[in-house]
Amino acid sequence: MTARLPRRLAVLNAKGGTGKTTLAVQLAAALARRGPTRLGDLDPQGSASQWCATVTAWDVAQGERAWHADDVTHLVWDCPPSVEHPSALRALQQADAVLVPVLPSPLDLWASWRLVDVIQAERSRRPTLRAWLVINQLEPGSALSTAMHDALREFGLPALRAVVRRRAIYRTAALQGVSVYQLGPRAAAAVADIEAVIEEMQS
Repeated sequence: MTARLPRRLAVLNAKGGTGKTTLAVQLAAALARRGPTRLGDLDPQGSASQWCATVTAWDVAQGERAWHADDVTHLVWDCPPSVEHPSALRALQQADAVLVPVLPSPLDLWASWRLVDVIQAERSRRPTLRAWLVINQLEPGSALSTAMHDALREFGLPALRAVVRRRAIYRTAALQGVSVYQLGPRAAAAVADIEAVIEEMQS
């Protein structure tokens, strides 16, 4: 079941405010249920490490140790919000797959053009690199607008059918230093969103 799941997954966007760290933390939690997992916090702000201060279900690392996957099945990199940052470029060059969270607004999506160009250049060098856009922080009950669908089609990267909705439970998880997987039935909808992303990445 996990054969096609990425061993090294970079969660990357060229701008802040897209929910990148939230997504990286939850994906690490999901992958940890499938095998030993490390969350590599490459963002100088260290938000992922602060969030996961009390998490023991997987390994959270900064510095040089954040790059190594020899002793884990999955390594998720929470990258800096800059495509020019050396850590972001290094992660892109070493990743098996890249996930680009974008907000459900064509304006926010178009701000990612430069990043998409960089990813496409890396894919030209390494055709085995997989990459997807994923809509993040979609309001519950909302559908993607026609304009958003049109904007998604303009990119050379595929967009996952699965979307991650904006939910207050993520803030609760951050305050408690845990993932939504540790919050029981009240987080079931959030868990379902993350599981849908995982399942689509391995299909």
